[in-house]
Amino acid sequence: MANRTTQAYSTDVRLLTFHDQTAGFANGHGSPVAFLDTCLDTIAARDGEVKAWVVLNEDGARRAAKASEARWRSGSQLSPIDGMPIGIKDLMDTRDMPTQMGCEAYRGHQPDQDAPIVAALREAGAIILGKTSTTELGGAFPSPTHNPFDATRSPGGSSSGSAAAIGARMVPAALGSQVGGSIIRPASYCGNYALKPTQGAISRGTRLAYSGATYGVLAGSIEDMWLVAIEVANRIGGDPGCYALTGPAEPPAAVKPQRVAIMETAGWQALPQAARSAVEKIGDELAGRGVTVLRRYHHPAIEEFEVAIQRASEVLGMLAGWEARPGHLELIARAPEKLSVRMKAGVERSGRMSVADYQRALRLREQLQAAYAKLLTVVDGVISPSSPGPAPAWVHNELGDTEPPMPTGDIIFNAPSSILGAPAVTMPLAAVEGMPMGIQFMTGPGRDAYAVAVARWMADAR
Repeated sequence: MANRTTQAYSTDVRLLTFHDQTAGFANGHGSPVAFLDTCLDTIAARDGEVKAWVVLNEDGARRAAKASEARWRSGSQLSPIDGMPIGIKDLMDTRDMPTQMGCEAYRGHQPDQDAPIVAALREAGAIILGKTSTTELGGAFPSPTHNPFDATRSPGGSSSGSAAAIGARMVPAALGSQVGGSIIRPASYCGNYALKPTQGAISRGTRLAYSGATYGVLAGSIEDMWLVAIEVANRIGGDPGCYALTGPAEPPAAVKPQRVAIMETAGWQALPQAARSAVEKIGDELAGRGVTVLRRYHHPAIEEFEVAIQRASEVLGMLAGWEARPGHLELIARAPEKLSVRMKAGVERSGRMSVADYQRALRLREQLQAAYAKLLTVVDGVISPSSPGPAPAWVHNELGDTEPPMPTGDIIFNAPSSILGAPAVTMPLAAVEGMPMGIQFMTGPGRDAYAVAVARWMADAR
């Protein structure tokens, strides 16, 4: 495609925000209707190139915005996110729009009810504006979405449309999900803030095929990110048997950490020098503000963790492949011509696993989690790149294509939080090659509010 947008990125870029607009809604200084119009105008101007959306419900959104405006004027708003336009990743069911999961086999599929997380947003007064593009079944076959800062680059996967919609200032917040790196990495590539909560902290409803899948929020600000997350968690809780996301109704106040480690993972040596320098610079800035910043050679618990976490991506692949196999086999039997070679190749690989192999992967996950628990006796959390540098080149794929091997980027820096079940917050604190690259803070499971508080301090300190 000719004349694609390239917009040099700097960390001074500010995305669309909602929380700072609501104070005027009660007295007519702005309104949910006017805010929605801004979103729709931006979508009309930019989505022909970015392709963040697969379905829009403009009529439903306008009705919801008018109802929200009346509530704000009468002082009866349902929550702080009443009237906020939100994008829904197209893996999550919506009763008024198709859920097609980036997959030809689901084209036109219309659920008869909302996923719990969507129902919770409606209950809070949020405006369900549309469905954002995703990779095929949330897997490796890419979506048609382009990076909003450089349309020749990928937005990441599988929450590609959600991240791109935020980066393009189309909405202030959108929902994502992560099994390997599908919230944090696209947020990094598209200059978003994002929260990948503790495993199971926000209910997935019946979509429980993956033991490591987590629902989370991408946003243009930490404040909007937290408000969406806590409003849905307060209404639907977590997955069965899991503790729900908890914390204050308002965004957590900034908290300075005392001790952090820089997490290298298996990706550190391959990280581009400019990206590595950006992380080192942030480590130096933290140290200059009185935070003790440790590396793997400073303490045996850090080294033990780094050695253990080298296998995170491998173990995740084994677990996800085995867990997805039954559902994918059913799809292959029903509509093989509508599925990518990438997906079918993954099913073939997982078919070579045994029950013993899967149980070995579960034990390895437990060992990694034990090493992390030991590390957290030494530090408050870890920082690392949110992605292995800026976004890679965008590549058009057909269902029969197998190259490149990782068209939406590598999960190497996201696999740790996923396999550890730990909360991670990414912040758009670095610019590399004129593109965004996030920096993430990760801490212990159940400490989501603390992770957000530290992220807020890091963002404010810069």
